Amino acid sequence: MLYAVSNFKVELGDNESDVTTHLAEYLGITAEQLISAICVRRAIDARKKSHIHFVCTYEVELSVSLHSLPAQVREVHNSSLEPIRPEIFKQQHSGNTHVVIIGAGPAGLFAALSLAESGFRVTLLERGKPVETRMRDIGRLRSRGELDPESNICFGEGGAGTYTDGKLYTRIKHPFLRWVLHCFVRFGAKPDILIDAHPHLGTDKLVRIVRNIRNHLISLGVDYRFETRVNDLLISNDQVTGVRTACGDEIIADKVILATGHSARDTFERLHELGIAMEAKSFAVGVRAEHPQELINQSQYGRVAHNTGLEAAEYKLTHQVPDHYLNRRGVYSFCMCPGGLIVPSPTEQGRMAVNGMSNAKRGGRWANSGIVVQVTSDDVQRHGHDSNPLMGIAFQRELEEATFKAAGNRYAAPAMRLVDFIGKRPTGKLADTRFKPEAVASDLWQLFPDWLAEPLAEGIKGFGHKMRGFVSTEANLLGSETRTSSPVRVMRDEQMQSISLKGLYPVGEGAGYAGGIVSAAVDGLKAAAAIIEQHHSHK
Repeated sequence: MLYAVSNFKVELGDNESDVTTHLAEYLGITAEQLISAICVRRAIDARKKSHIHFVCTYEVELSVSLHSLPAQVREVHNSSLEPIRPEIFKQQHSGNTHVVIIGAGPAGLFAALSLAESGFRVTLLERGKPVETRMRDIGRLRSRGELDPESNICFGEGGAGTYTDGKLYTRIKHPFLRWVLHCFVRFGAKPDILIDAHPHLGTDKLVRIVRNIRNHLISLGVDYRFETRVNDLLISNDQVTGVRTACGDEIIADKVILATGHSARDTFERLHELGIAMEAKSFAVGVRAEHPQELINQSQYGRVAHNTGLEAAEYKLTHQVPDHYLNRRGVYSFCMCPGGLIVPSPTEQGRMAVNGMSNAKRGGRWANSGIVVQVTSDDVQRHGHDSNPLMGIAFQRELEEATFKAAGNRYAAPAMRLVDFIGKRPTGKLADTRFKPEAVASDLWQLFPDWLAEPLAEGIKGFGHKMRGFVSTEANLLGSETRTSSPVRVMRDEQMQSISLKGLYPVGEGAGYAGGIVSAAVDGLKAAAAIIEQHHSHK
């Protein structure tokens, strides 16, 4: 018999034998009656520093049946670790339907994967370079301050998530979610991502995984093209019929999946010119906070901070600040990267932004996180921008231009010690930092408008009350974090199609429907499923 035991406490020093003994005692059976015990879910509980432990779910196979089940035990028939391919993707397509996918981020890659494996003809167009070449371009930006607008943290194979932390945690609930994680394992991720409550891959592992997905897609016959920016859509009778690339090539298609990512501003501008239904949406902007990882470990884990069974500590913080316009304005940490680096993430000449990344081991000396403030469409209009679907982009650009100027008109980061920022004291001093190419001591109060800087400072003070050590002389703030999410939503219907152009499927972060690697991948799969369902309903 197979049972799932949830909310089961495991101490930091417990080994496999200890866990088996404790499970048998909890279930009221002998150790011999417990055939196997497999952890299928694991999270760290650090709420009480005096008793940090793991909270796990175990699937146990027993040689006996349990007559009465404890509250935390349920009978199961199949292990949750078994890969179960969604039924919709088991169907095979025998026609010649051609789907063009714009963008090789997670939404585009997973849409291509499901469609190609279902027998569709797929062309995948990526404006940037292969993941390996892209790494060298990012290296030049970090070492020399030289930007390639088509190959950077945001543009290139794998999307923006490849060169951040590779986080796979998501709040969404969808039947495709488990399949996405199993696909990552299939292409090279460790099976731990199926178990951990906050799974992550790390940039170093994602590079290999993305390359493996690419090779598999090419083996299926996918026309996989790099350095191919789409400049226009081909349209006939309110139906998309293909795309036109920057070099003038026209690619005829039956369906087009728009999976550009949140930084394809030129694409959104062209869609707006074409009359594609879009709307401005809320987003967030702010700074990157950089702390010594040891400080974060001590704050989160206390006396067991050096326990080898614990990974580099992370945090997730929120604070509501009283606000004249919103009543209460949200300030929150975003994309926290333990043991990682802050990296330059501009995509346009003369504009500067930052992001964070870390490798799989999260073994670096520094922790970083976006600390961002909620921005609404009304805020953007009050700031002087005309009301239109692209006004959020205009505001982001304005802030990025100011960031570039504050750093001396180069791709460096204006920075300020955290304590100096909340004290409004521009001392010109910085704590130690690993940022490259350079962190430039600046007054961030001159960079941000007061309606952003005031809640940002108050939010950081609130974080200090919730997490000991967050407000520290060892911490810096670097500007500016502007790419938390797309400020635009491309409107679509329940069938995943644009409400104004048949055959166009806006998906992922760029279209305004996802907020991370997994949610974007799921969104790409949803579009693929809609195309497959439509095909079979017309047969």
